[in-house]
Amino acid sequence: MIRLEKRPQPSQFWTAFTPVLAVMLTMVAGGILFAILGKDPFVAIKTIFWDPILGDFAFYYRSQLLVKGAPLILIAIGLSLGFRAGIWNIGAEGQYIIGAICGAAVGLAFYPMEARWLIFPLMILAGALGGFLWAMIPAILKTRFNTNEILVSLLLVYVAEQILASMALGPLRNPEGSGFPGSRNLRQYEAASNQELIANSGVHWGVIAAFIAVILAYVLLNRHMLGFQIRLTGQSPRAARFAGVRPNLLVVFCLGASGALAGLAGMFEVAGPAGQISIDFNVGYGFTAIIVAFLGRLHPVGILLAGLLMALTYIGGEAAQATLGLPAAAIQAFQGMLLFFLLAVDVLSNYRVRIGTTEAA
Repeated sequence: MIRLEKRPQPSQFWTAFTPVLAVMLTMVAGGILFAILGKDPFVAIKTIFWDPILGDFAFYYRSQLLVKGAPLILIAIGLSLGFRAGIWNIGAEGQYIIGAICGAAVGLAFYPMEARWLIFPLMILAGALGGFLWAMIPAILKTRFNTNEILVSLLLVYVAEQILASMALGPLRNPEGSGFPGSRNLRQYEAASNQELIANSGVHWGVIAAFIAVILAYVLLNRHMLGFQIRLTGQSPRAARFAGVRPNLLVVFCLGASGALAGLAGMFEVAGPAGQISIDFNVGYGFTAIIVAFLGRLHPVGILLAGLLMALTYIGGEAAQATLGLPAAAIQAFQGMLLFFLLAVDVLSNYRVRIGTTEAA
């Protein structure tokens, strides 16, 4: 008989090792999936995980790791603050979209003015403010009417997508675009573009912001009273109330911070790699960042590493689609397996597996 026996306290070994085990199981299950699709599983796994780092075009791919990883890390850092406190923001994708729209709108409002010292900082503020205000909707409804922030934040994603489509077809559409949907290309408008800081390195202001967010989150969680209140609320809400923690303010802070960081990620993306507001601008970074947050154990340094790993699956997945003909849905399923296996094996942190007959009481 196989049974689970609760541990007296969580295992530190399994807490640290389960993300590694989840990645290994994902490779095995992904290999089986690729074999079913008629592809060599070893070649597919090599293409996804090995070639972007040590393959023939590794120099190009390594710079893309920072480009793909920066928005994931920024969003996941914000989400982790709320998740640690038991505040579940599942709508970061919507905040990412609104931040991109607000940032792009500010940049396009100044077109063709060339004053980078003024326009780009205003875009950063607009992106963060847009994400923050969008996150305040579930925050206010939660604190005033005790609504479920999971449902409200998630449903707002679909509202944000409709706003994105209307902006691409309406107010932000390129007047010189021959009627096609989409805004001007911000990468061609130097004053509003998020350009590389070092040529061919992949480092732009979004990457710098991601590293700053990791450092600030680490300091907040480990060296500040607010970080202690976040951790205490997540571990024991009742003890937090006795300690004087004000739950409504914590909800506003956590949702506001995650919204602002998601909005920043959207602004840096629309002004850089994406280049324009379009109907299909959002690619699911807000949802993928949830996997990154949990894969990184809600720890800032872990999220940094998990974000780079997830970026590797994006880059390797694109390479596998191009060279092996794998469908995009297979790569998305492969990424989803990471969270599935992480949640599955995470039970080992709190339970032991016992094999044998049950002892009599």
